[in-house]
Amino acid sequence: MDPAISWLVKLGIDQGLFTLDQAKLVRHTVGEKADLLTFAQQLIDDAHVDDDLLGDLEKLAGIAHASGANGAPAGNPWSDEEPAPVVVETPLAAPGPAPGPTAAPAPAPLSPPPAERAQPRVATASAAASMVPIEAGELDFADVANMDDDTLAQKFRGLLVLCGEEGVSDLHLTAGAAPFVRNQRALTPISEHVLTEEEAMRLNTVLLAPHQAKIYLERKDYDYALALDASHRYRVNLMFHKDGSSGSYRMVAAEVPEIDNLGIKNVDTIKKLLSYHNGLLLVTGPVGAGKTTTLAALVNELNKNRQDHIITVEDPVEIVQESIGCNVTQRQVGEHTRSFASALKGALREDPDIMAIGELRDLETIEMAISASETGHLVIGTMHTSDASTTLNRLLDVFPPAQQSQIRSSVAESLRGVLCQRLLPTKSGGLVLACEILTSNPAVAALIREGKMQGLRNVMETGVQEGMCVMENSVMELWRAGTITAETARLNVSTKQIMAQITG
Repeated sequence: MDPAISWLVKLGIDQGLFTLDQAKLVRHTVGEKADLLTFAQQLIDDAHVDDDLLGDLEKLAGIAHASGANGAPAGNPWSDEEPAPVVVETPLAAPGPAPGPTAAPAPAPLSPPPAERAQPRVATASAAASMVPIEAGELDFADVANMDDDTLAQKFRGLLVLCGEEGVSDLHLTAGAAPFVRNQRALTPISEHVLTEEEAMRLNTVLLAPHQAKIYLERKDYDYALALDASHRYRVNLMFHKDGSSGSYRMVAAEVPEIDNLGIKNVDTIKKLLSYHNGLLLVTGPVGAGKTTTLAALVNELNKNRQDHIITVEDPVEIVQESIGCNVTQRQVGEHTRSFASALKGALREDPDIMAIGELRDLETIEMAISASETGHLVIGTMHTSDASTTLNRLLDVFPPAQQSQIRSSVAESLRGVLCQRLLPTKSGGLVLACEILTSNPAVAALIREGKMQGLRNVMETGVQEGMCVMENSVMELWRAGTITAETARLNVSTKQIMAQITG
């Protein structure tokens, strides 16, 4: 949410213009992406602000707008409780007292001159990164050992909710390191306290059921989905390293993603691929490229537009899909099935029309997926590869030499398309999707059958009318539009001729 809105809420509540419950109601009405003007107007439209106080609201909005440029206010203005003292915070200056009904906005600057600003403390002597404007709330990491399990669990849940509200993608709690978050790909500590082995173990196991804690301690690795409520879900990975327990908490979108909102180029081509009733569709990209989100969006599109039985196999289940037009069955590896391969083998006897596989990671799973795509099922799977040709090479190379000819022929017949994606940092500090799309046609099938993957690029460049595109062209379009920097563009192209076109 816009930091300026958080400032307006803080100032408005302090001045008694409206209550926290009224602010939360407006937030629910306008949504998380609303700007300050929309939020303030909704306060007026809903009659949360008396007519004789509209002048005060206008003045506070002006202060909030200026303050929001420096970030969100210290503390969480959306909390019902008094904020805990700030352990570490980005050097933000609080605005002066809000003007009364007849006072003019304070002319003084909203932050002190650079020379007077307090310098942020750092997590360790060698870590010079400043803290993000996220506080641990009531969770004092230095006091973990003194809390009982119920108190620690409650405060840890509050921290997870706060991270999600602030747009953080990951929270990391690791023994031997300060707690830190990932926000727009940047890692930033949220406390200067370095977690001990005992503190990290308690934090990473306090939300586990007894049987889950047993699995974690036995396997030393554990993936699971954590659901605090319908709006707050997390994908969690727990492991051990040389200093003790470590946990990574990935925030999962509360709403099922829509394919039209992902930023995919040639989205109509992807929708056409989803119209098939059999075949293999691959979603690929490096770690953190949004493959899980895209896979969920594809399932959602099918769920809304078809009347079929969809079986998903995930590790773990992240985005919950309610049955709409289709009957959606979601299975989690470890909880509902032993492995991806065993789930696929069982799925063939469960009358599915569509199968979505969280990851094609081994020979048995890939073999089952190809077999299912040939026997009248639409199979959608993800792989960790960087482009279409690498994807097909990886798909085929897992098979022994004696099977290569047969598998190339099977994939040539069953492949429907490949969507390869990357998330690139934008100039404005966000992320944007760059993608490569390969759709199967007689030329593509012939190259796969003959094992000549190096010819796929030429087919994609000449197949623009069929909805195909090359990753480098997608990156260049983003650079020419001014969305990404020249440096980012250079890092994501490999052809010398294209790289020579990038200036600046």
